[in-house]
Amino acid sequence: MEPEPFPDELIDALVGVHRLLRRRLRPEITPQLRGAEVELLRLVVSRPGIGISDAAKELHLAGNSVSTLVNQLSRQGYLLRETDPADRRAARLKPTPAAEARLDEWRRRRSELVRGGLSRLDDKDREALGAAIPALRKLADNLHEEADQS
Repeated sequence: MEPEPFPDELIDALVGVHRLLRRRLRPEITPQLRGAEVELLRLVVSRPGIGISDAAKELHLAGNSVSTLVNQLSRQGYLLRETDPADRRAARLKPTPAAEARLDEWRRRRSELVRGGLSRLDDKDREALGAAIPALRKLADNLHEEADQS
């Protein structure tokens, strides 16, 4: 039985857009951060005070991997690691103003790139992409739930 092409085509399209955005944005913002570092920063900015183990679970990474990322981002001045008052052995992560500024700049530049690409599409294609957003979010939620169950 031949595999259905739709899942692969969808993955290729999404990965292709993501890869191109990352490549176009990377040279403009220094120092350069790896994907996992950016993901952790985005998570901490959206959920200040998150613990390392919760961040690891959310990002589907090992706790020691997140600890390494936290150490690197702390040295670069992007994360603050504070002792959890409820459990002195645990840490709470907070973004620095530098982290928030960097992510704001990254979002602004990313939006400009996508807006430029969208402007070269016809109305029908822009509407199709807009209509697909809820389904893509549901797909992400489903994949996230599956990862949590395994």
